[in-house]
Order: sequence, then C-alpha cells, then structure tokens
Amino acid sequence: MRDYSLDSAFVRQLDQELLEFIGKGLENRDEETFNRLALKEFELQFHTVKPYREFCQRKGITPDTISSWEEIPAVPTLAFKKFVLTTFPPERAVQSYMSSGTTDFTHRSRIYRDRRAVEIMVQANALLTREYLFPDRERMRILFFAPSPRLVPTMGMAVGLGEVRRLFGTEDSTFLITYRGLELETLLRALHEAEETGEPIALIGATSAFIYFLRACEKEGLRFELPPGSRICDGGGYQGQFGECSREEFWDMCARILNVPSHYCINVLGMAETSTNFFDNVLRNHLRGWRKVRYKELPPWTRLRIVDPETLEPVPPGEPGLLCHYDLANRAMMFAVQTDNVGVAVEDGFEILGRWRKRDGRVYLDRTFQHPGGRVLNTLTEFLLRRKFSRIGSVYDRIIGR
Repeated sequence: MRDYSLDSAFVRQLDQELLEFIGKGLENRDEETFNRLALKEFELQFHTVKPYREFCQRKGITPDTISSWEEIPAVPTLAFKKFVLTTFPPERAVQSYMSSGTTDFTHRSRIYRDRRAVEIMVQANALLTREYLFPDRERMRILFFAPSPRLVPTMGMAVGLGEVRRLFGTEDSTFLITYRGLELETLLRALHEAEETGEPIALIGATSAFIYFLRACEKEGLRFELPPGSRICDGGGYQGQFGECSREEFWDMCARILNVPSHYCINVLGMAETSTNFFDNVLRNHLRGWRKVRYKELPPWTRLRIVDPETLEPVPPGEPGLLCHYDLANRAMMFAVQTDNVGVAVEDGFEILGRWRKRDGRVYLDRTFQHPGGRVLNTLTEFLLRRKFSRIGSVYDRIIGR
C-alpha cells in the first residue's frame, strides 16, 4: 500500500505542487492541473481520514471510480464537529484551535494544521490579502478590532490577523482588544494622528465592532477625516444585513464618519473548516479602473458549486442555494466542504445571502449577524464595546485637548 504519512514522498510532492500552483497567481487558468491536484488530495484524504473514507464508501466512491473534482464527495460542516478530520496525527499539528461555534457553541469544530499545511494556507491568503486589500501599499499602519494571537492562540481569526500584521503592517500596527478590553484611547489617538500626518490607515475586524464604533461616533457627533487611501476590512457581516444596518447604510457611515468611501470598504469571508479567505473585489477593481459589481471572487485554487438544500444538486444559474467549497489549500483537512451558507453565483464568484436553518419543521433563511468569533465572543464583544464606547466623547475631548 502507498505511504500517505505526513513525511512520505507522496505528501511532500503534493505540498510542493500545491505551493507552485497557488504561486502562479490569480490569472492562472490551468484546469487540468487543478483537477489532477484535487484528485491527489482526495486520494490522500480518502486513505488517511477514516470517517471520510467510510462516508465515501457508503456513496460507492473511491479514488479509482472518479476522474473529476466535481465527483469528490463534500463533507458537511457538521461533520467537523463530530469527527477529527485531518490527514495527519493531530499531535503533529503546529496550529490547533476550535471553530467559532456560531451555529452551536456546544459543538465546535476541531481544527488542526501541520507545518507545511500552514505554509500553504499562509501563501494563499497572503496573495489574496495583497491583491484585494493592499494592492497599492507594501505596508501600512493597521488597527485590529480584535484580540492578538498571543492573547487567544486558539482563535483562528486572531491567528490569521497575526499573519496580516506580520506581512502587511508597520511597527505601530496594533490589536485593540487586550486583557483590559478595548483600548479606546489607542484607537482614537491613532485616528487623530492619521488626520494630522496625512498617512493612510487600515482598520480590520469584525463587522459588529465597526457597527458599535460608528454608532457611538454618530451619537457623540464625532467625525474623522482619514486620509485618502485609508481602508476598512470587516468580517462577519456578510449575510445581507450588517448587524443593525444594511450594508449600504454601513458604507454610508464609513464615508460620513471616517471619510472612507465604499470602494475602500472590503468584506471578507473566512471559515474554520476551509483554508482560503474570500474578499470583495471592489478595491482591486477601483484601482484598475474596472467597472464591475461587488462580489467575492474565487481564486484559481478553489471552486464553488451552489446546490439545492434538499437534493444537494446544482441549482440553475442565478438561483440561490447552499455554498459548497472546493479548496486545494485545505490539504490538511477536506478538499470539499458543504456549508449551510446560502449564496448566489455572480460572474466568476459569489455573494452570501444568509444561512439555511430548520426549526420546528420550518425552513427559513437566517440573516442574523454573528461575530466570526462565535456566540460567546459575540456576547463578550457586545458587552465590552458598548461599555467602552459609552465614554468615546469624553476620551476624544481629552486627546485633542478640549
């Protein structure tokens, strides 16, 4: 039998091929190589992940019976909450954390990645972050509405943002959530300094944090004239409603209160069960002079099928359905992941509409906002932000010497 261990020639060669394929960038259109690598990943995952192998065998599918990535069985996100779905022994993981538990905090996915899997994920998301969030800047000052990975090393979102700081942030980039809660004075001083120096600044974090901040500024009559080139990247508010406001209202507040126009507001979707983040294309399009609608583009190492919630068969073009992601960067776990996110295809990408829910025999589309850190962090964040932002006016007056 072929050796599929982490140090085997098979896995080492696969990892090298994945890095090379991702490294070809966003213009890569090599469908043949994508399909070949997808089938190799399926072979690896079939032979190393027992629950997945049994799942495939019940469907009558093995690596010998298929020839296309579209035939690879997708794992429901619920399975990550019940099983450890990794292609290597978890004790060899260099990253291990729990998913957010946005749907059910009592059952959270267990996520493990080995060293080379982390390298693949970092390379993929660094390329995307450069292309969609910082296409015009090598580095800039970044304020993170989030805790640092040192504070919460088991939170995937914090770990990912730590990589963003390392690769794209200046030395004065900082995480605003500490053991003491939100560092409100640090935030307001940084915004004031940006106004004074004319140096653009980036704000990155959960949509809910921005909502509370912008509402507090609005209540106190605070306005900031952030320099041109400043930008906002939010995650979590991707379900049609951005917390307490629509996305159009969100962009309007960013423009009125921070002087950040909508084409510098980038929403990102990331999930614990997959490795690739999906960014709005709006800033990239703006800087290139392209007139395209805003949506999340698919990088060349991913594919997407939108399927009917009941039959799991592809829906007609333009119809909403459940998002099924296929991600070559997810070698450590599952290439094909069936989510409960509802979305619609848009050109060469997609947009999310909400989540598919069943309750008391009733099926409905849930547009309720959830912090990407999960229900507990959602509640904690709300408590901390409401408490801190209630002082925003007096703190700002002290900073500017009123």
